[in-house]
Amino acid sequence: MPSIISISDLTKTYASGFQALKSINLDIRQGEIFALLGPNGAGKTTLISIVCGIANLTDGKVTVGGHDINTDYRAARALIGLVPQELHTDAFETVWATVSFSRGLFGKPKNPALIEKILKDLSLWDKRNDRILTLSGGMKRRVMIAKALSHEPKILFLDEPTAGVDVELRKGMWEVVRQLRDTGVTVILTTHYIEEAEEMADRIGVINRGEIILVEQTSSLMRKLGRKQLKLHLQSRIEAIPEALARHRLELADDGRELIYSYDTQDERTGITALLSDLRNADIHFKDISTTQSSLEDIFVNLVRTDA
Repeated sequence: MPSIISISDLTKTYASGFQALKSINLDIRQGEIFALLGPNGAGKTTLISIVCGIANLTDGKVTVGGHDINTDYRAARALIGLVPQELHTDAFETVWATVSFSRGLFGKPKNPALIEKILKDLSLWDKRNDRILTLSGGMKRRVMIAKALSHEPKILFLDEPTAGVDVELRKGMWEVVRQLRDTGVTVILTTHYIEEAEEMADRIGVINRGEIILVEQTSSLMRKLGRKQLKLHLQSRIEAIPEALARHRLELADDGRELIYSYDTQDERTGITALLSDLRNADIHFKDISTTQSSLEDIFVNLVRTDA
């Protein structure tokens, strides 16, 4: 799949000397949902701002749809729709007026049918004549997405798209993002909700302290870095893990009523057979057994901790 955004050796250094981005190299594929994860201050918003032309890069090169963001700014920016983290819109305008005005800012001719479709797709049609100030936080964020889509961009940046949105609306917005991807729009989102990236993204990039430390297919990332835990619910409580079981690096939980064994699903041998044999020899019996898979949040925390 061809790249619609190509970032090469991008750096951003402020006048104070602080280097916010360090030699970023990243390609975003056409028609994918790409999630950019990172702790606060990692450089997510700075990177988006540079690609969207809001901030200047210090060094490197960025192309959008083949257009250099410095030498061919207008053509590059016309391909991009941006939904910023902060809600900025005229509170006294109606939904219809503010979305239509945004289309006009890009020199696009009026297209009431398109605006109607966008508002209907975002469940805003019934609110089209309402003033922005009367809307809920979740509805205002949908208006921001409608504004960003009004000039028919090929790329949509969503900076924390579901911040402050309740769970039900969040799931509804996930569906909207998937529909956009299905129409060929490339979606790049930053999020603090790990499950959002795990649920929606085709690929995930992790940025920390201004550097991209990993880019991977979501499913592949889970498969490569995910660990499983085997939980053994004991028949009788134990005070401590016997020395004979030390090699398995077990964790005692639930006040001595549970043993937890972590293992890598990629290893040829999980060690479970040896563990069960040693448990039997140690006269430790369990009444139930269960397994859990590491979540993307576990993986993310481990990656950032390792990079620190």
